[in-house]
Amino acid sequence: MRILPPSRLSIVTPAEMAEADRRAIAAGPFDGIGLMRNAGQAVAALVLARFPGARRVHVLCGPGNNGGDGYVVARLLREGGVAVSLWASAGPRAGTDAALAAAECPLPAVDLAAFDANTGDLVVDALYGAGLSKPLTGVDARAVERVTALRLAVVAVDLPSGVAGASGKALGPAFKAAVTVTFARKKPGHLLLPGREACGQVVLADIGISDGVIASLASKTFANEPDLWRGALPVPALDAHKYKRGHVGVFSGGPASTGAARLSAMAAARAGAGAVTVLSPAGAMLVNAAHLTAIMLRKTDDEADLAAFLADRRPSAFVLGPGFGVGDKARRFASAVLAASALGSAGPGVEGLVLDADGITAFRDKPEALFLAAGLKEAPALVLTPHEGEFARLFPDLAGDETLSKLDKARKAAARAHGVVVYKGPDTVIAAADGRAAINANGAPWLATAGSGDVLAGVVAGFLAQGMPAFEAACAAVWLHAEAGARFGPGLIAEDLPQALVPVLRTVMGVGHG
Repeated sequence: MRILPPSRLSIVTPAEMAEADRRAIAAGPFDGIGLMRNAGQAVAALVLARFPGARRVHVLCGPGNNGGDGYVVARLLREGGVAVSLWASAGPRAGTDAALAAAECPLPAVDLAAFDANTGDLVVDALYGAGLSKPLTGVDARAVERVTALRLAVVAVDLPSGVAGASGKALGPAFKAAVTVTFARKKPGHLLLPGREACGQVVLADIGISDGVIASLASKTFANEPDLWRGALPVPALDAHKYKRGHVGVFSGGPASTGAARLSAMAAARAGAGAVTVLSPAGAMLVNAAHLTAIMLRKTDDEADLAAFLADRRPSAFVLGPGFGVGDKARRFASAVLAASALGSAGPGVEGLVLDADGITAFRDKPEALFLAAGLKEAPALVLTPHEGEFARLFPDLAGDETLSKLDKARKAAARAHGVVVYKGPDTVIAAADGRAAINANGAPWLATAGSGDVLAGVVAGFLAQGMPAFEAACAAVWLHAEAGARFGPGLIAEDLPQALVPVLRTVMGVGHG
């Protein structure tokens, strides 16, 4: 099953947005200057609504289409009785839509080199927008410095100048906006850090580019929001019993390292798995038994024990890594799970393996073996959940390539691994081997606590066990995990998260009281 997300969740690159403009102009009814007038009107309306007390509005225009939007903004604000100063880093090229917009603006443009402002003024940044590919220098950089020094509020047109639209990277000096007005769809730079922080509030304006035009781009990048995966969330049938709701096996570490596995196990149960078993080495059985109630326990010291569990209980998904330890045992267990369905030893129903923490690090010297096993035709889905350091251990070349955005890195890693990669962080990226990717933006600082990632791994496995497709399962788990942390707030520890998931799940599923 593949859930196709609504086109309004699509995120487009600057190049795709340029193509969308071209297709929209070809389809009509708006030509290029018509779209530009609509964009400028959207920005001007926001300025009038949000900043009625601004003493003066300084509109900073670049030489391209972003600057063209700025000329429209300046004209409309002036017509609305606002005190406006217009500054230009360079004039628009003759014959362009930006030149038409400049000709329609009665205000004289002053050289940006002379830019100055006063406390209480507002700045509309229409210099370069999302298409910028090099650092701001000269008068542009000095304007950023002056605005920053005066602590002026900034409304950015499309994206704060200085931030790359494709990656969210600050290429050098960059504006920090209070509000960013963008058009048709968000760009990666609106969601990836540090761009997300530089944008302030992002307002999406309709300027006449239809959903059909955006859909025709066939973008594979999405904002990770519930509408992306809500339709795939497993809802138990009235006649469901526990094994119909999936069975998760969570591998435990030794006697001193059992807590992480139990966190994953409880999270899998809260995510809806009908049965969860902690697979424990003999030496840790008593420790685990003392802390488990609804979670089952089974001795699993070697591949023979694992094979017996596969045959007896028909588990649907596994978590390997939290507190497990790094070494050959982790590699052998992971390989056995990935081979189970391909070899037929587990029969139908093994949906996937979530590899986290030590499970990822165990393959740092032999990643090809993992990727080869995951690439077998009948292998269960592989979901990797690395943070920055773990990503670098498994994909050192991608991690070290500064020309790639976090989105690019996750996408390339997923293709190489033949699986789903959850590249964690405050701007987590979830990527699938088929090229789909989602950027998560509801992360909360309270989640930066030991054990948080173990819970996330368990939630992914819980959804996998119930038959949810791997990409959607990972996207749902990331959003729900982040939302639970955000709602709980200060004082959150990992033990709180499984229970904190419950009201969030109720809200998303529309069941009971949120």
